[in-house]
Amino acid sequence: MNILKIALLQIAPCGTLSQNLEKGLDACRQAKEKGADIALFPEMWSNGYRIYDRPVDEWQAEAIPADSDFVNAYGTLAKELNLAIGITLLEKYDNKNPTPENAPRNTLILFDRFGERKITYAKVHTCDFDMERNLAPGEDFYVTALDTACGEVKVGAMICYDREFPESARILMLQGAELILVPNACPMEINRLSQLRGRAYENMLAIATCNYPATVPDCNGGSSVFDGVVYLPGQSGSRDTCILQADEKEGIYIAELNLDQLRAYRREEVHGNAYRRPKKYGLLVDTKIDEPFVRNNYRG
Repeated sequence: MNILKIALLQIAPCGTLSQNLEKGLDACRQAKEKGADIALFPEMWSNGYRIYDRPVDEWQAEAIPADSDFVNAYGTLAKELNLAIGITLLEKYDNKNPTPENAPRNTLILFDRFGERKITYAKVHTCDFDMERNLAPGEDFYVTALDTACGEVKVGAMICYDREFPESARILMLQGAELILVPNACPMEINRLSQLRGRAYENMLAIATCNYPATVPDCNGGSSVFDGVVYLPGQSGSRDTCILQADEKEGIYIAELNLDQLRAYRREEVHGNAYRRPKKYGLLVDTKIDEPFVRNNYRG
């Protein structure tokens, strides 16, 4: 049985970048001790997603480069531990066409177990109706072949509010993703959890989401992994695709993803890309459609 162990680092941030660095490195070491192949942080770990109820210029000044000592320390540790690490940060970003000028990004960098960068993904669907309007959105979605102890696994990423858009997971599926990593910083209540369950179901892939614990404002833990496998041979009816659901407490939660089971299911079942009719979906990319009304009190 080919089992990929995913560690969700549901931990609370500290007050400084250096403290977050040390706490994060220690969490990765604990994850490795628990047998993890991949460790995933919650959203914007470098500053703990502390962008609300603060002056914009204050938190923007906390942005750090993608090649900073903070980020590179996780690459070094990934190699030392033989552990893939998905580290998140408020990224200082030199955008060619910045709006606003020199806006930072909400970014995930995925190191493989050899310490090599495999993905640098910036949140595409920034919450432009709120404080995230002061971030530069990402430009694309990416999938990489991640070398693990279980062999190569096709891994993609999206961040928090990206989950609200079915297109995010869909395009990752079309690029071959078997597993989507989702850093998060918001309340994981039944409807958001249902979105993740739905994205996994309709695309026949696994989705691993890491949230902050309930001690962090506007968060409640609930980190989860949905494996996307709805039906099993010889089993009547459907099964629960949730293979891990954390409680609200701080901790390191390990999910065991059965890759053999997932791949067999993807070969046989009818979802994902099996019977799509892309020529009928032109309206989805029509940029002339009026923007819908949005609520101003959402944080995603």
